Amino acid sequence: MQKAQKRSNRQKKRDSLFSLFSFYILKKIIQDKTRKSIMSLMVSISGIRGIVGESLTPEKIVQYSSAYAEYCRRGTIFIGRDGRITGKTIQDLVTATLLQMGCNVIDLGICPTPTVAFAVEKLHGAGGIAVTASHNPMIWNGMKFFAATGLFLNADENKNFWQIAERGNFRYKPWNEQGKLSVNHEFIHEHVQAVLNLPYLSPSAIAKKKFKIVLDCVNASGGAVVPSLLKKLGCEVIELNCNLSGIFAHTPEPIPENLTELCSAVLAHKADLGIAIDPDSDRLVLITEEGKPFVEEYTIVSAVKFILEAEKKLNRTNHSIVVNLSTTRAVEDIASLYNATVVRTPVGEINVAKKMKEIGAIIGGEGSGGVILPAVHLGRDALVGVGLFLQLLADFNGKASELKHSLPFYEIVKNKIELGSLQPDEILKKLHEKYSRTETTNFDDGLKIDFAESWVHLRKSNTEPIIRIIAEAKTRREASALVERFQKEIVSHDE
Repeated sequence: MQKAQKRSNRQKKRDSLFSLFSFYILKKIIQDKTRKSIMSLMVSISGIRGIVGESLTPEKIVQYSSAYAEYCRRGTIFIGRDGRITGKTIQDLVTATLLQMGCNVIDLGICPTPTVAFAVEKLHGAGGIAVTASHNPMIWNGMKFFAATGLFLNADENKNFWQIAERGNFRYKPWNEQGKLSVNHEFIHEHVQAVLNLPYLSPSAIAKKKFKIVLDCVNASGGAVVPSLLKKLGCEVIELNCNLSGIFAHTPEPIPENLTELCSAVLAHKADLGIAIDPDSDRLVLITEEGKPFVEEYTIVSAVKFILEAEKKLNRTNHSIVVNLSTTRAVEDIASLYNATVVRTPVGEINVAKKMKEIGAIIGGEGSGGVILPAVHLGRDALVGVGLFLQLLADFNGKASELKHSLPFYEIVKNKIELGSLQPDEILKKLHEKYSRTETTNFDDGLKIDFAESWVHLRKSNTEPIIRIIAEAKTRREASALVERFQKEIVSHDE
């Protein structure tokens, strides 16, 4: 009996070790697949980005810089960077390549991505490059490419650009035909002035409120410009992570879990508002005086409300607004109060901006904290968002938390699944076939399913090897349940 018990214990131990070994092997396989997908250079409508030294190498930087010079017919190119540590060496490499291709280059220095777009449009460049990986961590960097319009390259333009990059065989210029380099680090102030000059804003009215603001620029490009804008609007500014070291003080994506320091600082300083800017300054996220997130989706909701109210006072109505498929329904709720029409596009700034230009929309943007106001330029711009929100708050004559509670309320829950071995196109196709029979669906960008009181959007990311799952409902519990439900459905359809 004792021998049998000992054999049983030995067997259990072997089974346990085998299970542990199997778990380790499975984990290693998943990690290897994930790493392999991350090591691939991300090439999308949002530009290129990758891990510096692995997927984003000097060879790739030269390849895409050379192709872009050819795509722009060797015209004048504006270049700026978001401040991250690897930005200077990458910008130098890009600049040298462009010069050797015969392009004149104007260096804007550390500045917001929207400043590069603004410069291309206002100073009539052939194109522009922002050296940035947006909200990705420090080990990443990349390049965003602008057309001569100041907009990002659209799908067709990117296709032509990528074909040039893949073809190679670039013809560099001899010593006496290379381009010239100019420096214009002061242009950033013209961007600030364009915001201050907006007819919607009254800087003196904002200044009378004497707002105390805690500002977190994650030690990137926002630190070069947003403190100046706020001070010109008469605000007392408590700078948090506003140096230009490029050493991110926290994970740079401006979402609640990464902004705990800012929330605490707002309370500690008894501030009226907290402002968070992502590394390339195209996203604006707000914190109320209670140290709580205003919620990134409500940056665009607030901006839409402010512009439509201002236009109503001028007796101008029947406006169009453009947002992407993942943006909150609160935009429609606000628009309905002002007889405005909401048009939705696939996710991606260029998709929103292109549609805005096409239909003459007065304002647009994305729920990630991006505001696009054509009166300045057709691109997401945190500086524009700051100006509009402060004027709205000044006109509201109340606290930020009270303003938040005055807006239509929904809860959005977001999650993601690493691609690994998943076949997202096939999975989304199957889910579309299933739900299109009973619900309103949109297959323009991944799959969006509209239910009576909620919606869910499933799509491949343009910037990371993941499937994003975004759900909105009246309560957080309902939205979370939708996310969990579709996580399970994605996994089950892949089996």
